[in-house]
Amino acid sequence: MKCNFFHCPDPGFSRLYIFGAGGFGREVAWLAEQCWGDRVEVFFLVDQRAYLTPPVNGVQVQLVDEVTAREEDRFVVALGDPGLRRKATLTCQEAGLQPTCLVHPRAEISARVVLSQGSIVCGGSILTTDIVVGAHVHVNLACTIGHDVQIGDYTTLSPGVHVSGNVEIGEDVFIGTGANIINGSAGAPLVIGRGAVIAAGACVTRPVEPGALVAGVPAVRKR
Repeated sequence: MKCNFFHCPDPGFSRLYIFGAGGFGREVAWLAEQCWGDRVEVFFLVDQRAYLTPPVNGVQVQLVDEVTAREEDRFVVALGDPGLRRKATLTCQEAGLQPTCLVHPRAEISARVVLSQGSIVCGGSILTTDIVVGAHVHVNLACTIGHDVQIGDYTTLSPGVHVSGNVEIGEDVFIGTGANIINGSAGAPLVIGRGAVIAAGACVTRPVEPGALVAGVPAVRKR
C-alpha cells in the first residue's frame, strides 16, 4: 500500500495515538506536530497503569484499555524493540485503532517508494527509488536507503543508518545507530535475515543469518 503523508498535509483524521511515551514517543509527537500542527490531536498510550503519568510535553497519557476508539482514529507505535512493537501493535488493533504512516516533512521520498501502514520516517532521512518498506518499520533520524531495497515488517533503523542498493532486510531486524549496510547486486542482493541485530557503527559487507548479532568493521558474527 502506497502511503506518503509527506505529500498530504491533510491526513484525513484528527486524532493520533502514539503507543509509548518515552524518548522516541516524544520525538514522534514532535514529528506529528511538524506534519500537521494543531490539526491533529495527539495522545500517548501505555498498557499498564504503573506507566500512567501526568501529561508529557503537554501530551495526555492514556491507558490503551480505556480508549474509546473512533473509526477515523489512527495510531503508531514508538517502541524501538521490534518484538515489543509487534505486541503493542496487536494491543492497539484489539482496542479498535487503525495504523497510519508518519513521515516528517523534511524526509525525502521518491514516488517509487512504498510505505506500509504503521511505518515512521523521521526528519533528514532519504529514500530513493524502488524501495518497499514493510509494516510498522522505524526509519529514524538521518537515515539513507538506496535503490532496490526491501525492509521487512517491524524492523528498526536507528539514527544515521545507511543502506546501500540491492539489500533485503528481513522482519524484526534491529540496526543500531550509525551502521552501514554495503550494497548487494542485481539478482544477488545482500540479505539480512529475520531477527538479526546489527550493532551500532557496524559495517555489514556480507549476508547476515537470521537471529545473528554482528558487530565491527567489517561486521562479524558475535552470537
